[in-house]
Amino acid sequence: MFPVAKPVLPDLGRYGAYLEKIHERVWLTNFGALHEELTERLKELLGVRHLLLVANGTLALQVAYRALDVSGPVLTTPFSFVATTSSMAWEGLEPLFVDIDERSWDLDPRLLEGSPPASAVVPVHVYGNPCDVEAIEAFAKARAMPVIYDAAHAFGSTIDGKSVLSWGDASTLSFHATKIFHTAEGGAIVFRDEDRYRRARSLINFGLQDELPTGILGINAKLSEYHAAIGLTLLDRVGDLLEHRAELAEDYRRALSNHVELQEWHAGGSPNGSYAPILLSASWSSTASRASWRRKASRRGGISGLRSTGFHGRTRWSARKAKTSPDGCCACRSTRT
Repeated sequence: MFPVAKPVLPDLGRYGAYLEKIHERVWLTNFGALHEELTERLKELLGVRHLLLVANGTLALQVAYRALDVSGPVLTTPFSFVATTSSMAWEGLEPLFVDIDERSWDLDPRLLEGSPPASAVVPVHVYGNPCDVEAIEAFAKARAMPVIYDAAHAFGSTIDGKSVLSWGDASTLSFHATKIFHTAEGGAIVFRDEDRYRRARSLINFGLQDELPTGILGINAKLSEYHAAIGLTLLDRVGDLLEHRAELAEDYRRALSNHVELQEWHAGGSPNGSYAPILLSASWSSTASRASWRRKASRRGGISGLRSTGFHGRTRWSARKAKTSPDGCCACRSTRT
């Protein structure tokens, strides 16, 4: 089995030190000290003001919808993980699909024009590739509707040096174990407006604020101290991880650009190395086509270029164990069979 992404594991020594603090305080959840420390460190790292940690990335979307009073039809992309759409269904919203740009694979803002009336736009930064945020937000502003970006893959992604999380009325992150930065299970919401942030903070705590009821119908979506401890442990090395993953993604791009179609990145964007997707034509399903491509790539240095950095091509799937690097980029480091 060859996993798409292997979780980056926290250093046990550092993680253990955080666990000792949890046990000393006997404060396991409900906005504890580690939760607050992680929040502040992420705000500083990502360059945002109103960041709310939550239990997972799907709840992040659901809470964002509630905090921004989204109802009825919502314009979104069909090209995403199921949670983008299933979170809408859970909230009683109606997804209206807008097709993607064939080069960036993000929602195509040109196709928003002429779309049916809706209460919000929910684009996805696909594989961490920033959307055309200027065009999307111009469309939404003209119609007085909020924009909620699904930024599950976009931790560390930027546009002209500015965090992609700076755009939109809200952006949601996933801190699932497969992400570059994770808390095993977890997520976050970044809000533009402080009042919406405060409303969301009540929403994830049963509708309570300062332990008092607010009249808001809430839910329990808080991140525990144990999950925050994992995040703090990994945050110490996240800069190195982002740099290394971006280098690996660039290795793919150089070696494969003449052989397969690659995702066209935002002109002002900086890839974060979350993934290195490629687009294969229908003819790729032919064994002969795959063998021909491999011969051509080998002659042109494509495969050898990958091998020089530790990547290995494969001609068929097998159950052999993948060779992985400790940074979690393992789909690319399989053995040839």
